[in-house]
Amino acid sequence: MAQTKKVTQEELIANDGKNGKPAWIAYQGKVYDVTDSSFWREGEHMSMHSAGKDLTEDLEMAPHRDENFSRIKLVGELE
Repeated sequence: MAQTKKVTQEELIANDGKNGKPAWIAYQGKVYDVTDSSFWREGEHMSMHSAGKDLTEDLEMAPHRDENFSRIKLVGELE
């Protein structure tokens, strides 16, 4: 069984999708890589959300459902 990667807050913040860096977001304790998503250009989503952050609270009111995250590459767990 593969061990889950632990992602620090600093790593999450550093991967903000700017200047060619990967775009990572956290949601409910997990970190996801949204770099290749057409909905996340240059680390921005709908001019409302930025990569490099924990979006758990922000997404409570979003039209997204948890199953949407099953389609996004999981990086690991947020420390």
